[in-house]
Amino acid sequence: MSTHDPGESGRRGPGRRRTTDGLGTVWHLRPVGTWTAVALTLAVLVATNLAVHRWGDAPGLVTAVLVSVLLLAVLHWADGTWDDAGLAPGTFARGARWALTLIGLVGLVYLAAALLPATRTLFEDQRYEDMSGSELLLRAFVLVPVGTVLLEEIAFRGVLYGLLRRALGVVRATVVSSLLFGLWHVLPSLHLASSKPALNSVFGDSAFGAAVAVMGAVLFTAAAGVLFCELRRRSGSLLAPMGLHWAVNALGYLFGFLLR
Repeated sequence: MSTHDPGESGRRGPGRRRTTDGLGTVWHLRPVGTWTAVALTLAVLVATNLAVHRWGDAPGLVTAVLVSVLLLAVLHWADGTWDDAGLAPGTFARGARWALTLIGLVGLVYLAAALLPATRTLFEDQRYEDMSGSELLLRAFVLVPVGTVLLEEIAFRGVLYGLLRRALGVVRATVVSSLLFGLWHVLPSLHLASSKPALNSVFGDSAFGAAVAVMGAVLFTAAAGVLFCELRRRSGSLLAPMGLHWAVNALGYLFGFLLR
């Protein structure tokens, strides 16, 4: 992802540099600093969060792909590498093995929870009442992997984690990116308590109950972010947290649909 030409010549204009490659002169944007790249990434994510919340799933797919490419471009602009993003080609096989193992483990946990009467009610969700089989497949194999997993993993465990690790080290990068991941879920969690009967029975329909439910969702997703970052670090690949993230969301839809 990163490029550097030792034959770089002088005469640099503001914010750009000139290189020669034997075919002529090529102008490149001068790399930005790490914190500038972090600020740009956060600005893009805030705008994206608001846009996806307003437009819904279908436009969110296009947004997710475009924003993922844009964020990787920001990392490249800061002289980041594919390894910084967890997408180095040499890590794919190891990451895929991690991902498949984690998907299997989540499937077993969900199956056990579905079979136990005490935990079966956790799958109840009003959003499944009018959902068709085709809508389920669309969510599990298109909306979740592209609209949710691709964007969020590239953003929080790829670009942000890579930039912050370079500036702050692994521990602080994990903490900061995970907290931001939790805050990312504020808007999607606004109606969480009212849509899931198990949560509604605890928090009720009051504004205070809804606020507590949102806070719980933020804390839960921040904790999940820590786990995802650790999977990214241990596997060396973004595919590992992608696999777990997809399994938790998509298999949750599948079991919720089957148990409605």
